[in-house]
Amino acid sequence: MDKNVPEITLNDGLIMPNIGFGTYTIKGARGVNAIENAIAAGYRLIDTAYNYENEATVGQAIKRSSVPREKLVVTSKLPGRYHLYDDAVTAIQESLYRAGLDYYDLYLIHWPNPKQDQYIEAWQALIDAQKFGLIRSIGVSNFLPEHLKRLEKETDVLPSINQIELHPYFTQEKQLAWNKEQGIQTQSWSPLGRANDILQNKAIKEIADTHKKSISQTILRWHIQLGSIPIPKSSSFKHQLDNLSIFDFVLTDEEMTLISALNKPDGRNKNQDPAEYEEF
Repeated sequence: MDKNVPEITLNDGLIMPNIGFGTYTIKGARGVNAIENAIAAGYRLIDTAYNYENEATVGQAIKRSSVPREKLVVTSKLPGRYHLYDDAVTAIQESLYRAGLDYYDLYLIHWPNPKQDQYIEAWQALIDAQKFGLIRSIGVSNFLPEHLKRLEKETDVLPSINQIELHPYFTQEKQLAWNKEQGIQTQSWSPLGRANDILQNKAIKEIADTHKKSISQTILRWHIQLGSIPIPKSSSFKHQLDNLSIFDFVLTDEEMTLISALNKPDGRNKNQDPAEYEEF
């Protein structure tokens, strides 16, 4: 892994970088180039999903990269329409075929889809796929404590990671604390709020100027100090490099509090509440 990026050990022993590269909407030849550039910039954690329809793009970038496969941590995610056990196992295999990989380092259930209530079957499929050697580490995305408690109660296995929407307008303080108490690592999707007006926020800009950093770098540093792993997305090589340059400064407790105070009750980007939202 890049020597400038700290590493985190998950509850099942998998070692991964403290920052990753998101690939949502990054596809095709341009997508391959963007991901290949990200790997060259120093990213070693690459995040994709079955429903992003770009696992092949990620796989092609990995194939073209000069970085050996074993030096990378590659994540994908199971879609809601394949939560039944047999469907889930097949979908995991299909994910690997699409990417041209022999294994995923991390595989997540993308959403719990509580209305269809099949995520326990999906979780059992991930447990078995890990035993089969298809996945090194298993986790979830967008799971609430009530969902995570059921996983443990019915399978005796807790996820290594819970990937959740987390940014200064939606700080997820209680979920973050709950994950930590259970030994589950939090990962932040949309860490920069999908480039909404967070990136023009005056309060964050003042903090950024103090450290001679950009607003994006300051927000990503906030994630790091919260104890979460951000996975920012950018097709720009310059921004990719900038987003990695967050380990040479530290926010004060006061600065952390000021950024967290930007939280909004309706801070979700698309109102995707895991208690209700269904993803297929």
